[in-house]
Amino acid sequence: MNIGIIGTGAVGSPLAKNLAAAGHNVKVTNTRPFAELTEKAQSLGASPAILEDVIKDVDIVFISVPFSAIAKFPQDLFRSLPDQVIVVDTGNYYPFRDGKIDALEQGQVESVWVAQQLGRPITKAFNNLLSETTAVGGAPEGTPGRIALSIAGDDQHAKQVIAGIANELGFDVVDRGTLADSWRQQPGTPAYCTELTAAELTAALDDAVPGRAPQIRDQIIGELVQRESLPSREEMVNGNRAKQLGKSGDL
Repeated sequence: MNIGIIGTGAVGSPLAKNLAAAGHNVKVTNTRPFAELTEKAQSLGASPAILEDVIKDVDIVFISVPFSAIAKFPQDLFRSLPDQVIVVDTGNYYPFRDGKIDALEQGQVESVWVAQQLGRPITKAFNNLLSETTAVGGAPEGTPGRIALSIAGDDQHAKQVIAGIANELGFDVVDRGTLADSWRQQPGTPAYCTELTAAELTAALDDAVPGRAPQIRDQIIGELVQRESLPSREEMVNGNRAKQLGKSGDL
């Protein structure tokens, strides 16, 4: 498939590298000078492209940028895309990084807000895995304990395509419903970066409580910024499980 990825950070880079390794034609873009973008793209096995070109002649576009950058996209950037192009939001809202966005502070579902900014339907996926999990956490289909990710959106065909991509990259998939339901996989929820199997993830999504996640999200961030070094993947998962699932573990 032809795939464009906007953003080469914690989510975009491992996604681009693994998709390219799987044989897909991947284009990437970021806000760095084009020479730096080219070097980054080459390291991922992808091709560099400016923002306007990364979404041309593709089957899927992954948006992997901070929420603060989404409102700065050209207003008509996505409105002119053919209807069959699947647009995937992999991002998460963090006020300490993005600045406070009033609609999200008042409880609007993050990806619903993103869809409004872009002016077109989107699918939510790959936002509830740690960067390292996306990079190296995949396993062959049928592997015991295989990690699952959740997906939400209003287009069933789009979700099926993205579920196939996720399976190809080594992850089971739980379809949680419409885009409005994607709040269940936002930061601070039991489903967020807790590395669960499909059955466990289904239960975690069901256990999400409206309005509770932002407080847990901010508590976790507050503890992280007090650390002298970043936690390992295992420490991060254990800490998330402790706060979000009520299981033992510390950041």
